[in-house]
Amino acid sequence: MRIDSGVFEQGGIIPAKYTCDGANVSPPLDWSGLPGGAASLALICDDPDAPVGTWVHWVAYNIPVDRPGFGEHIPGERQLADGCLQGHNDFKRIGYGGPCPPSGTHRYFFKLYALDCRLALAAGATKEQLLAAMKGHILGEAELMGTYRRSSR
Repeated sequence: MRIDSGVFEQGGIIPAKYTCDGANVSPPLDWSGLPGGAASLALICDDPDAPVGTWVHWVAYNIPVDRPGFGEHIPGERQLADGCLQGHNDFKRIGYGGPCPPSGTHRYFFKLYALDCRLALAAGATKEQLLAAMKGHILGEAELMGTYRRSSR
């Protein structure tokens, strides 16, 4: 199983467009090699380098397995047209919230999970609620890490 982006590579710098210093839109993501038996996908993006502890930037779940990825700028809606649900990030908003580190270079992990079921979880769930609901249902996972450091202001 694999997750990639056409705008940054593994360990590379996330372009400012996808951060609070730019348009703050979600980057395009592509995935492939899903395990057989996968019934849905889930995505979590977080920053373990935040001064207050891991900061959640994006929670999405019940992503259809026939969806090959996310295009740029997924709207911050609780439910997308294909049934994908989005949860709350630590900015207290639904959908994606881009990198905005207060200092230094931070790492941002986009973690994709293949699940053996669709989750009985309402839209707007937190990362913790999603992780609890996924327990025992993960068939495979993949990770893409990008970095970002804000320019001197």
